[in-house]
Amino acid sequence: MDGGGDGAQGLEEQAAAAAEAARELRDAAAALAVRRAADEDALRRRAVAIDADVRRLQGSLAPLDPATLDKVEEELERARAAILDGDVAAFLPSKGNGKFLKKFVGPVNVRVARKEDKLKVKDEYNNYRDRAAYMFLLFPSTLLLLRWWVWDGCLPALAVQVYQAWLLFLYTSFALRENVLLVNGSDIRPWWIYHHYLAMLMALVSLTWEIKGQPDCSSKQRGVQLFLRWAIMQGIAMHLQNRYQRQRLRTRIALGKAKRMDVVAGETAGVEGQLLLLYPVLFVLQGFEAYVGVLLLQTAWHGLTSEWQVIVCGILLVVMAVGNFVNTVETLALKLRFKAKMKRTRHRQEPGQGGANRLHQN
Repeated sequence: MDGGGDGAQGLEEQAAAAAEAARELRDAAAALAVRRAADEDALRRRAVAIDADVRRLQGSLAPLDPATLDKVEEELERARAAILDGDVAAFLPSKGNGKFLKKFVGPVNVRVARKEDKLKVKDEYNNYRDRAAYMFLLFPSTLLLLRWWVWDGCLPALAVQVYQAWLLFLYTSFALRENVLLVNGSDIRPWWIYHHYLAMLMALVSLTWEIKGQPDCSSKQRGVQLFLRWAIMQGIAMHLQNRYQRQRLRTRIALGKAKRMDVVAGETAGVEGQLLLLYPVLFVLQGFEAYVGVLLLQTAWHGLTSEWQVIVCGILLVVMAVGNFVNTVETLALKLRFKAKMKRTRHRQEPGQGGANRLHQN
């Protein structure tokens, strides 16, 4: 009996000691949380103040002469990249979820705190673009080949609607991922997100479009055939962009002129590299997109079809083609201005370098 009592007393003492240790641990964790919150608050105020100073300086460069302006702009770009591309970005005020994101995930905070996790989100987006580019080539190519080899020149309605449903899923997932990247600090032009909204609407409308067959199937499905050919061209453009844009983006990140969370532009955007190869492909792609849209509108105008879906899809294609063209031209203009700026910088450095070389030789 005494042994049992001693054992029970020992267990009671151990339980009391465990409870005391747990309370001490709770108090220590609470104290650490308070200190951490205070440190984070101090860093947050400092980060906001420095970010505001950089923005203020960027807006006060007008009186500077061109030589000083280029140098100051470069320093401010590096400062801003250092703030936004590292752990400091976690202490800046976060962007709220846009309306589109709230419709799908609600008010959930999708901002990632750790820099490594942010980069994983970006890498997954890039990998998704690669897979989508392959599908943009494979899916419409397969439909057009089967049209000749198996379906006797006439696309079945189910196959076309499966493709249109895939487009709706693809553009929706693009828009969701880009909204998440935007919240996490990526620099994405608003047009490319709006472009995917329009493409989602077009895919949704086309799902209700009656795909007519024989007789005269080739004439009735001409708009669908042209759209599939345009999709193949878009897949080729996406492959070129995924390759060349990332090379250019890596260079800009290394120079401190871009953030590591920045991503390449939309699948019909102009890029800052490989001008002679990619820009002609993009302009042809945009022109062909507008042509398909105009062809659909002409089909409805001449009374060859009465579906409202034809008119809506034609208008959306023309709007997207014009928006893509304007954005590509703007990117091209930025590239030319950047090249002119770099040329001026080299010219200013050459006299000093020449004098330094002569001094070294003497």
